[in-house]
Parts: sequence; C-alpha cells; structure tokens
Amino acid sequence: MRGPLPDFPWDRLLPDKERAAAHPDGIVDLSVGTPVDATPSRMRQALCRAADAPGYPTTHGISEVREAAAGYLQRRFGITGVDPVAVLPTIGSKEFVAWLPTMLGLGPGDVVVVPESAYPTYAVGGQLAGCTVIASDSTVALGPEPVKLVWVNSPSNPTGRILPPDHLAKIVAWGRERGALVVSDECYLEFGWDAEPVSVLHPDVCGRSHEGILAVHSLSKRSNLAGYRAGFVTGDPSCVKELLEVRKHAGMMVPRPVQEAMTDALGDDEHVVEQRARYAARRQVLRRAFEAAGFKVDHSEGALYLWVTRDEPCWETVRWCADRGVLVTPGEFYGAAGVRHVRVAFTATDERVAAAAARLTGTRDPA
Repeated sequence: MRGPLPDFPWDRLLPDKERAAAHPDGIVDLSVGTPVDATPSRMRQALCRAADAPGYPTTHGISEVREAAAGYLQRRFGITGVDPVAVLPTIGSKEFVAWLPTMLGLGPGDVVVVPESAYPTYAVGGQLAGCTVIASDSTVALGPEPVKLVWVNSPSNPTGRILPPDHLAKIVAWGRERGALVVSDECYLEFGWDAEPVSVLHPDVCGRSHEGILAVHSLSKRSNLAGYRAGFVTGDPSCVKELLEVRKHAGMMVPRPVQEAMTDALGDDEHVVEQRARYAARRQVLRRAFEAAGFKVDHSEGALYLWVTRDEPCWETVRWCADRGVLVTPGEFYGAAGVRHVRVAFTATDERVAAAAARLTGTRDPA
C-alpha cells in the first residue's frame, strides 16, 4: 500500500497568485511552463482532416506517427537504430511519467531514483506504485540499494541544466550493470541555449544498443500541442513491448486525430525553429532583468526556465516578485536542493515578459 500523496504543490501558490494579480496592470504569470503561442495552423488542419474518427484508435498508434517519430529522432538528434515498432504514442508525457513504475510492475521494496532537483511527478509516480523514492544526482552514493528505475532529465526542469554525453553514458552503464532501467525525460531536448543537449539514445551515450534505456518525448513545448496531449516513448524494444501490452489493457490510447497532428508536427522542423526564436528572445529579456535586479542565475543552459536566487529562502523571493505583480515558482517544489531558488518560466507572451522586466528593474511598466 502506498502512503498518502503530497498536496499538489501549485495549490500553495494561490495566495501569492492573488497578491501578484492585485498589481494595477495585472499579473505576469511565470510560474507554470504552459505554452501561450498559437498551435501551428498545419497541425490544426491535420487534426481537422482526421476529425471523422468513429472507431477506436489503437494503443500502438498508426504506423505513420511511429515512423515520423523515428525519422525525427534521427534527423534532429542523430539517433540511429530506432525501429518504429519500438515507438509508443503517449497521452502527453506526464501520464507516462506518473504511471511508469506501476506499468513496470514495481512496488514496495523497489527503489526509484530521481534527480535532486526534479519535476515532482517522478517522485509521485514512485509513490503511486508504493516504491521507495531516493533523490540523488550521484549513482555512487546509492550503495547497495535495490534500484529498479533511474530518472534523468536533461535539459532539466527546473534548473535548465544540461548533462554532457559522458555523464549520461556513465549513468547508462551503471544502470545496465545493476539491471536498473534508465529513463530520460527529453521533452526540452529542442531547447539548448548555452550547450547542446544530447539524447540518452545517441550512440555516444549508449553505444549501438538501446538495451535498458527509454527516452520520453513531448510535443507540448516544441509544437505548442500541450492541449492535444501528444507524446511518445521509445528505446529498449522489449521494454516498449511490455509497456504496450499493459497500456492495451488499461485503454491508454492517443486519439486518432491527435496522432495525425503528431505525424505532421514530427515531420516539420520550421515551426520549431520559429518557436525557439520566440523563447530565446524572451529568455534574454528576463535574464537581463533578473540579473539587473540583483539575482544570480544558476545553470539554465537549456529548457524553458531560469533558475535564479537572491540567496534567501525561496518563499521570500516568491513574495518579493509577487509584490511586483510577477508570479514565480518556489524551488522547494522541486526538492530540498531548491529551497533558496525560484524557477522562472519564459513561456509568457512578449508583452507580459516586457512588463515583468520593467517591474523587476523598476523602470516604467509598458502598460
């Protein structure tokens, strides 16, 4: 039996959200990394063309979306050897993260390792299955623990840290030696700013085999498809096959119109280049503003966040920002390592980003 789950972290932000919303020009919400730019028209058109879908979709997905995913990984990230049969569409990536330990049959006595600063759902997934969850960035420190699953996230949410290929290769080798599955959440792989991210499936990391590893991808950020719930997982063929069988029984199926939109999105790079440019500009504006306001930016080489600190308890920083109408996320939500940091998402509109920068630096608000 699992223990009680923690309260949903963002519910604790409501008082600060109300505080920020009291600003005369309204709130600038930089707390949640939800896309705000339009879903590209070509994906909307693909969705509409497939809207007449009276039958059930298959859990494995149409061959076109699996082939598009394999092609995308090779074209964009140099990942070779992905058999489309070993690609599995998912209903976004969060449901997969949350239910993976359960789908793998893990339970009490099994250990799930998550990064020290991490997306909370990695730990919640372990708790749902009744596993022991350990937060560690060092496999050396784990000792003889019966580790069954190791989560990796690069570029990282919340820190934006990018792990180099040799670091990832050591984790993969350690997992293979111990019989632990290494799963890399790569939903920010398109967003490297100060360093180039690499997939756990790249030959420089895993050699010529995908044994013992999975990579999780999402189209929410790269294609503004968060509302479509569109993602996929690939890697170890035997593991993907096992997950497919479980998901068939559980009815975890991506709607056929969404699969068609995914196929189109994975085959097109131009819209991703355009979206990257938007985020790069917003990142630069916010980074300059926070640094001008006396903040230090740590890591933040990739992803859609700045990991910043004023060297004070994170909730004090949250309230300092809220007093200026800007809502950020306390680093405490992501583990004990973040208690003196806040996470800043640069997924707001250009106008709201400019407003935040003006408020932080004490210049005239654009409104």
